[in-house]
Amino acid sequence: MTTPTPRPNTPGTARPGVPLPGRHLPGEPADPDRIRAEVRELLAELGTAPNSGDTAGDASVGTDLARRAHILDQAHEVLVQALATVDKI
Repeated sequence: MTTPTPRPNTPGTARPGVPLPGRHLPGEPADPDRIRAEVRELLAELGTAPNSGDTAGDASVGTDLARRAHILDQAHEVLVQALATVDKI
């Protein structure tokens, strides 16, 4: 009689070094309420756009534009990180 060879993909068995679904991601899973709050907070910093009709304020408009771009980039990064923590099916 011969000893049966175990099947490599038997359900319920994990191979060493192979993560189970949801365990391959570092950190905590994305919390939709926390993510919404972070994005809302960042977007609230945008406020209203300055009046761009002043020619004397061209430098301040450029500075405000850079500040707004930075805030939007931060909000985008929050969303990208949240998507990275979601399991793909």
